[in-house]
Amino acid sequence: MGGLRELAAPFVVPGPSGVAVRTRLRQLTAVDEEVLRRVGTHLGALAGRDLKTRCRDGLEHDAGAWAARKRELTPLSSARWAGAITKATHEQWALARRCTLAHLQCLRAGVRTLRHRLALPVGSKGSKRAPGGYRSRREWHAKARRLRILEDRLERERTDWEAGTVHVVRGGKRLARMRHQLPAAQLTELQWRARWEAERWFLQADGESGKRYGNETLRIAPDGQVSIRLPAPLKQWANAPHGRYVLTGRVAFAHRAQEWADRVAANRAVAYRIHYDPARGRWYVTASWQKPVTRTVPLAAALAHGVIGVDLNADHLAAWRLDVHGNPTGSPRRFSYDLTGTTGHRDAQVRHALTRLLHWARACNVRAIAVEDLDFTTERTREKHGRKKRFRRLVSGLPTGRLRARLVSMADRTGITVIAVDPAYTSKWGAQHWQKPLKRLGRVDGHGTPDRRRGTGPEDPAGPDRPRQVPAGPSGSSGQPGPSGPSVAPGDRTCRARVGHTS
Repeated sequence: MGGLRELAAPFVVPGPSGVAVRTRLRQLTAVDEEVLRRVGTHLGALAGRDLKTRCRDGLEHDAGAWAARKRELTPLSSARWAGAITKATHEQWALARRCTLAHLQCLRAGVRTLRHRLALPVGSKGSKRAPGGYRSRREWHAKARRLRILEDRLERERTDWEAGTVHVVRGGKRLARMRHQLPAAQLTELQWRARWEAERWFLQADGESGKRYGNETLRIAPDGQVSIRLPAPLKQWANAPHGRYVLTGRVAFAHRAQEWADRVAANRAVAYRIHYDPARGRWYVTASWQKPVTRTVPLAAALAHGVIGVDLNADHLAAWRLDVHGNPTGSPRRFSYDLTGTTGHRDAQVRHALTRLLHWARACNVRAIAVEDLDFTTERTREKHGRKKRFRRLVSGLPTGRLRARLVSMADRTGITVIAVDPAYTSKWGAQHWQKPLKRLGRVDGHGTPDRRRGTGPEDPAGPDRPRQVPAGPSGSSGQPGPSGPSVAPGDRTCRARVGHTS
């Protein structure tokens, strides 16, 4: 193991800082829908105008320019609507700014890789840490042309970054480009237009603590009554005092209903967003609020009852229970998911797999889950894995960010602590200490999952070069030796950070 970088210390992942729940707006009349459309269209136009102003200011924007933008929007809406619009557009500009920096770093990495490989002789072999030269002269010339293209792109992105220029499409660039590929998207022009307009509406308002029910602009009462403070040009549509419009339908949150009701009853801030789904013809409302920062559980306390080691794979989660010494006990588990289909289907598959994982952790009386702190931002470049299209597609399809966010949120509700560990040597340690003896016993395959060919061979011979046997856990097979592994002292926490999965 000499020459390899040091392992990063494991740490307890902080819990979620906010909550968002969504429900459907039911029993809306035609007048209700017309009012929502008019308000969304009017505020969406103001948001587009304000975003243009914010992008034009660039790095020269300051508090004075922000106040001027808000004063310009207030007569056309209201002071609170103007505040919500300016805040949302500023956050959108900041997000585009961060995306520009990420793209700039990706281009720099690509240019650096291409220059390195082009400088090597054709056909030269690479090392484990650096790629070699290109295989043929033809490929060398093709990559030389690509290098010139990336250098031009890099220069344009660097110029935009230094000038503070960002490129934003309200409604999404993907949906905008879909307009030119309607047959492939199986959409008519009217269907696309409905989706485009709905995405560009603005119907969201931040909460205010101390105001009635936590929001003065978009208000939901404890009984589910929804009322909207209409912008100034739409006051004629008001059906309630103070320029408000009350919707006919009522709202009921199924998830975190009591938590939401407690905040509303205490007049604590709750932000709302109303969204329309043209494909289903349904209206939805999303409520969100911030959670107080809670102290994380110390690492030693989280590991007091053992831990569930989890390895993320392309189509499943491989999990194994580890005892307090870091040795696997019982049998490994596999929680499969299917990442094909629509975004909603993929998200549901991730949620279902995590739900089964958390239920198993609670059944094992384990209060901590150790996961790899994966980050593939540097592994998705075309230049680094040019010919390995299947590998690039595999890495790009791994839901690392979505799974990490979902796991932290769902584990917080169940009282389970999430521990992030360095993923650098999980495969090396698994192959060195676990894979060979466990495959001899017919316990696992190369991914830490149960092998279908159950072995009945003799026990591993003991010796100075053989890891000692660890008794099987409660779910182990009767009469069979348990998983093999290195002897770890009770006070040594190092092995706990090295989940014994090999991939």
